[in-house]
This record gives sequence, C-alpha cells and structure tokens, in this order.
Amino acid sequence: MTIRKRLTLLFTSIIALLLLAFALVIYFSLAQNREEEYYNLLHHTAITKANLLLDAKVQPSVLQLIYRNAENSLFQEEVAIYDPSFHLLYHDAVDIDKVKETRKMIDEIVSKKQIRFYQGSLQVVGFLYHHHQKDYIITAAANDESGYSKLINLKYTLIISFFVAIIFVYMAGQFFASKALKPVSDLVDEVEEITATNLDLRIKEGNGKDEIAELAITFNAMLNRLEKSFDAQKEFVSNISHELRTPLTAMLTELQVTLEKERDNQFYKDSITHAVSDAQKLVKLSNSLLDMAKANYDHTEISFKEVRLDELLLDARNDVLHNQRDFKINLTFEQEIEDDDLISVMGNEYLLKVAFMNLIENGCKFSSDHECSVSIRYLPQNIILSFKNKGAGISQEELPKIFKAFYRGENQKVSFGNGIGLSLTKKIIELHHGTINVDSVLGQGATFSVEMPHICSV
Repeated sequence: MTIRKRLTLLFTSIIALLLLAFALVIYFSLAQNREEEYYNLLHHTAITKANLLLDAKVQPSVLQLIYRNAENSLFQEEVAIYDPSFHLLYHDAVDIDKVKETRKMIDEIVSKKQIRFYQGSLQVVGFLYHHHQKDYIITAAANDESGYSKLINLKYTLIISFFVAIIFVYMAGQFFASKALKPVSDLVDEVEEITATNLDLRIKEGNGKDEIAELAITFNAMLNRLEKSFDAQKEFVSNISHELRTPLTAMLTELQVTLEKERDNQFYKDSITHAVSDAQKLVKLSNSLLDMAKANYDHTEISFKEVRLDELLLDARNDVLHNQRDFKINLTFEQEIEDDDLISVMGNEYLLKVAFMNLIENGCKFSSDHECSVSIRYLPQNIILSFKNKGAGISQEELPKIFKAFYRGENQKVSFGNGIGLSLTKKIIELHHGTINVDSVLGQGATFSVEMPHICSV
C-alpha cells in the first residue's frame, strides 16, 4: 500500500470517527431530550385532567368520552387517579387499562413521590399529587409516536449524511495527500536520474526549512560520501592494478628470459632469487591490503579491549627486529608509570600492532643508520607516542601527501615500499579516536607523533 493511500485512509478514518462520534452525540442527546420532554408532557396533561375532574367537577364520563374521541390522534394519554388507599377515582379506559396499576406500584409512588418507566412502547409516569389538603396518586401512559418518528427520520438523515460526508472526505484526503507528497514524488524523480556514472548530480533542497528539505540535505550529504567513496575506489583499483602489474611483469619477464635457452647454474640461481624477491613484494602488498580492509571496517564490527601500549610497543619492536636484524630500535619511557591505565587504551591489539610496526619500519628504513627512536609519555587525557629517525627527511611539499594510499615520496629510492603503510596507519589511529602528525626538516630526519586517549579519560 502506498503512503498516499495510507495517508488518505488514515485521514478518512479519523474524520469518520469524529463524524460518527458527532452523529451519536446528536442522536442520543435528542433521544434523551425527547424522553424527558414527553415525560413532562405526560405529567402536565395528567394534572390538567385531574384539575378538570377535581376543580371543574367535570363528569368522568365526559373525560372518558374525550379520551375515546382522541384515540386516533397522535397524543393518546391514558390517565388513572387513585387515593392513597388504592381506591380508583377515575380511569380513562378501565376496560383497556394499559398500565394495570397494582397496590405495590401505588405504595412505591407514595414512597418516592414520582416514578418513571417504560411498559413496552409506552412511557409511564406515576406521581403523588397534593390538591386541597388531599393526596392523590396519578398515573399517565402514552406512546410518543410522533417523537419516535422524528428520531427515525433523524437516524436515517445522519446515516445518509455520514456516508456522503465520508465520500467527500476520502476525495479530499486523496487531494491533500497528493499535494503533501508532491515534493516526495519530485524528489524520487530527481533521485532516479542519479546513477553510478553521474554521482556529481545533486537534488534540489527547496527552502531548507521543512522535513522534505532536511531529507534532501541528508541525501545530498550521502551522495557526497558515495562520490568520494567511488572516486577513492576507482583510484584504489587503478593504483593496485599498477602495483600488482610491476612485480608480476618483472617476475614473468625474468622467467621468460630464463627459459629462452640453456643457462648456467648461477644464472638460474639469480633468476630464482629475483622471482622470490618479486613474490615477497606481492605477499607484503597483499598483507597490507588485507590490513587496510580490516581498518576500513565499521568500528562496531571490530573487537576492542584494554591494551597496554608499552607491552604492545615491545611486541612490535621484537617482530620488526625478527624480520630485519640490521635494524636498531630504541624504546624509552619519558615518565615513570604510576598507573597502568595511563598507558592503556581501548583498542584492537592486532591493528594497533600493525600501525606501530609500520611506523617503526618506516623510521628504520629511511634512516641512514637504520635506527628509530620510540618514546612514550602520558598527559592527563592522552598518551603520546613519538617515532623519530635521522634520515633524509621529508620536504614541506610532500608532507600533506604522505598519508595518501600508494603515494611514495622522493626518498623511495632509499628503500622500496608500496605506499600503503602510512595510509593504513592513519586509518588505524583514527579508528581508535587518535591523531597522527609528522614534523620533518630536510636532512634532519622526521618525527611521527601519535596521540590517543587513555582509559582514564574514556
């Protein structure tokens, strides 16, 4: 069911309930008013007939004649008058006696002064009437045919009016629902024009104040993110294709040359060595890409736990030294550790270790003496890690670019790299709500500073 139809049905249902409640209130109010007025009319007519009998001394036979002549009229009231001893003083039609008064009824009227009830379709009123120092019990009964006829006509009028009104309300609901959803329809038309090939298009944001405008603004923001993601993906695919092609081409060329003719053992050995080197580059590139994929996960899908950075740095140092025995790594603590929480963070141990190993390896690779100095200190809110080397340094023009994926600076000639390490490291640090900065002067090395919130500040 469309929103338009749901809105129309909801609008129609609400109005229908209100109209129904209004009609019921009118009907039952008029029905109650009719009942009350008819009881009062019975009471008044009965007193008039009693006064004719008691004051004007009109003969009972005359009053009975009047009653019989009124049988075909709309108002046919049957009146009976008793004394407190249940002696019948007057009755309009004893032979008919619609009410059939009993001693118990007379006693109840004397006790309560007045009673009202229905007997079939008849409305009956009985009351105690005080006249010239004497008490009389009077009952009166009649059928309000005219009143009931008016109520029936009112009921049919209300029913017909209700259904006619519902038809008009439904049509009005469709019209207003269409008008209300017109901006949404326009929005859908604009969105359908946007495809993967024209993500630069944006939808109109209108006046920027209503809910539709808010939706358009949110959607445009999502398009901005998608466009950036698509552009990054295209760039990534382009770069990774180039990165994979280079070692694969070198490996293939080396092997093809080797197979062209018979070679000596040394040539075969050198060829295999070159192929292994290229294969190792591919393995390292693959591992880096896997780590980058993990760092790009939604943080809700990554397990976090309490991690001591001093222990993690020692593990990273040992792993780097195990792979590169000629590296030299100095680890220093600038302050005494008073509380373990001051050097602990909530994070993913594997990803943080990857980031620290990248920084240590970079520091050693691009240092003239393959040495990297790592220091750790803490502040009231954060932990600061510094990775310093004495290499050639990084130019000011290159500093803004070094954290981009697959970017390799001028010093790539010093050491081979795939350009993923620093980009991956930055993503991991940001995933842990930290920041990474670099300071460098050409010829004086570089210092990478990582700042992360420790547990005490969380």
